[in-house]
Amino acid sequence: MRYGVLALLVSVCGCAVAPAASRSDAAPADYAVVIRGGTVYDGSGGAPFTGDVAIRGDRIVYVGPHAPGRSAEEFAARGKAVAPGFVNMLAHPEESLLIDGRALSDLRQGVTLEVLGEDSMGPLSAEMKRLGRQRQADIRYDIDWTTLGEYLTRLERRGIAPNVASYVGAGTVRTYVLGERDAQPAPEQLAEMRALVHEAMEQGALGVTTALIYSPNQYAKTPELIALAQESARCGGIYSAHMRSEGDRLLEAVQETVDIARASGAPAEIYHLKQAGKRNWGKLDALIQAVETARASGVRITADMYVYTAGATGLDAAMPPWVQDGGLEAWIARMRDPATRARLIADMRNPSSDWENLLLAAGPEGTLLLGFKNPRLKALTGKTLAAVAKARGVSAQDAAIDLVIEDGARVEVAYFLMSEDNIRREVALPWVSFDSDADAPAPEGVFLKSSRHPRTYGNFARLLAHYVREEKVLTLAQAIHRLTGLPAATLSLSDRGLLRQGYFADVVVFDPAKVQDHSTYQRPQQLATGVGDVWINGVRALRHEVATGAGSGRAVRGRAWTGGGGGGCRNGAADWSWSP
Repeated sequence: MRYGVLALLVSVCGCAVAPAASRSDAAPADYAVVIRGGTVYDGSGGAPFTGDVAIRGDRIVYVGPHAPGRSAEEFAARGKAVAPGFVNMLAHPEESLLIDGRALSDLRQGVTLEVLGEDSMGPLSAEMKRLGRQRQADIRYDIDWTTLGEYLTRLERRGIAPNVASYVGAGTVRTYVLGERDAQPAPEQLAEMRALVHEAMEQGALGVTTALIYSPNQYAKTPELIALAQESARCGGIYSAHMRSEGDRLLEAVQETVDIARASGAPAEIYHLKQAGKRNWGKLDALIQAVETARASGVRITADMYVYTAGATGLDAAMPPWVQDGGLEAWIARMRDPATRARLIADMRNPSSDWENLLLAAGPEGTLLLGFKNPRLKALTGKTLAAVAKARGVSAQDAAIDLVIEDGARVEVAYFLMSEDNIRREVALPWVSFDSDADAPAPEGVFLKSSRHPRTYGNFARLLAHYVREEKVLTLAQAIHRLTGLPAATLSLSDRGLLRQGYFADVVVFDPAKVQDHSTYQRPQQLATGVGDVWINGVRALRHEVATGAGSGRAVRGRAWTGGGGGGCRNGAADWSWSP
């Protein structure tokens, strides 16, 4: 009877209550650490309470008003918020983690899980590896893996601070099978692409992902994406997309995403929700209605976002798909031909329903140069495309073409595209979580050779400082839920995203009155402040705002992962309710 009551208490309140008789017989310490007296936000969105969180090993063993027993370490959290670790729903530290495993720009904001998307680091063919080495810029590394599973293991063995999860890229498997050309798969090629998705899912992928404004991803038609999303669904995975348009064809792109989710049986996630270009700002009401109508009809669709009015990508988003057919080297070779260049400039100046022209949407004055591969061009970092074009005495289109040719790369840029009023409204949507859409560097060493969008160092702190504390768009409990419990549920992550007994000990302690972003477009490489202490899998990764350097992170794998002795993909029709 006594143990039945104990189980009831645990199930109701999530408390770990030790039987009285066992307390005097306890080991020298009942817990590795107790975080005492903080304001506990458990990630559910419910009201906070003053209490304790206790950790033993890699798990939370107590959440409640007062942890009984003794602890090897007592951490006083009075006046601080205690929350689950934050989830970065679209992150790009694929390369930066190979150089610096601390992920400092995100760790200082409380991020404990980086979710890699849009494309993936595997599977890789021999040609993909060759081009990957050839195209490296400031960050250089050996590509000594082939599959996505091998890449995740590589990170774990290297030792990284954050947890990392990954999708398998629809564009990655397309490139593996078809190369970077504008081509449609034959039935046997599509079957091979599906098999590659299946393999990656069993290696731990969370789902399938794509970025449909970029070549070669944009050459994929909807039926191809449905087929790959079906493979993800039967493996318990999700479909996530940088949609085919975030501007002039925004609503059509939302509908395509809904159609893919409905036809495949996979949940869908819209990456970095936005309305790009002033002429599209008025589409937010229709977008919200489309998503909420789909949700009401049973389609599971959510979104994530960053909280800035500029996006960041490359000058490839200023040029049409036809000129990029075949990959970077073919693209640059084409632009050297005068006749092709003339055709290209004409296309860049004219609105088109066939591709997303971010230069036209932002304008040359709203296009900020962030990163170059060629050392001779790095002095242009921080200038607008308009300023460079004026200094060179050429048009903005000519300048963009010349910069790509001279750099031998797509050139990293920020495009100013969005409305602050719309961002404020999107932040309040209950089905939206948050992302940086960026790598995770440190303001030192090789990372200082290029600039960054301020979202890299500030997205999550800005949410808490500006939209919660200053603007009061969200309560702190709501914001923490949207940073933790919501993304974990969206990704079907077991035992993460909440402060709950038995869950992994990913815990953040921060001061809600002091958490602050400092990164700006002029001085982006400024670390956030106010997040003092972070535990990842029970290991202290941040101590009083200083990274410990501990390899606390792990690969967080999806439901079909077979490496843990279970999971696997079903052989039948898509059934997203299936759980291994």
